[in-house]
Amino acid sequence: MNPSGIERIKAVFERARAESRAAFMPYYVVGYPDLKSSVAVIQTLVEAGADLIEIGVPFSDPLADGPTNQLATQMALQNGISLADVLEAVARLRHQGIDTPMVLMGYYNPFFAYGVEALCRDAAAVGADGIIVPDLPPDVRDGQVLQEHCREQELAFVPLLAPTSTEKRIRLAAGSATGFIYLVSVTGVTGARNRLPADLASFVSRVRALTELPLAVGFGIARTEQAARVAKIADGVVVGSALVRLGMKEHPVTQIHALAAALVGSMRRANS
Repeated sequence: MNPSGIERIKAVFERARAESRAAFMPYYVVGYPDLKSSVAVIQTLVEAGADLIEIGVPFSDPLADGPTNQLATQMALQNGISLADVLEAVARLRHQGIDTPMVLMGYYNPFFAYGVEALCRDAAAVGADGIIVPDLPPDVRDGQVLQEHCREQELAFVPLLAPTSTEKRIRLAAGSATGFIYLVSVTGVTGARNRLPADLASFVSRVRALTELPLAVGFGIARTEQAARVAKIADGVVVGSALVRLGMKEHPVTQIHALAAALVGSMRRANS
């Protein structure tokens, strides 16, 4: 019997922990700069050492994303990429032998339009392992419905927490999460930043005191030294905009592989 999405994600963090490192969790938008290229990039990220891939689902109003990811999703939409195309891309990657966990990261409107029950059923069928929805709080009715269908399909439900989250909110996220919790390093949108917040370690510690689930930190991580710093305090490091930005450059796959490999190397050295 094949392991469930939740089990596959759990195994990723257990393996990383056994190797005394944080998991590398890159994000990339399906359909950017085109469908074929995005699938090639995801394959490249796996080859470079990705432990888990966050699969970006294009949406017209990505409120948590900065300019880089907004541009990428807009271009994907102009290419005609739909949620069905994203699921097909996951199926194609599985068919090509990619067994790295893949988590859909997208906004609720396309998921609602597709049908939440159908989404979870079809996501599990093609080999996706979980779902992240930045604009869907876990305590609203729609959030609870999504959690129910994720449980039915044994998909991970991954809530987000911000530095401003209260203890009550942290407990709520911890109670609803399966797989891991996504910690937003800053109050703001995605995008590379010159420096990480000085109180990031304190934020991670506040959440860790209230849950035993793995904690992945994202937003603003662009350089190897930033990834290394986060790797010392978190269980997973999410890098998105820095990789997406390379998608429009000449020879993007080569450059993305180089950056991803450098990030993985810095994270491994951080805890050695």
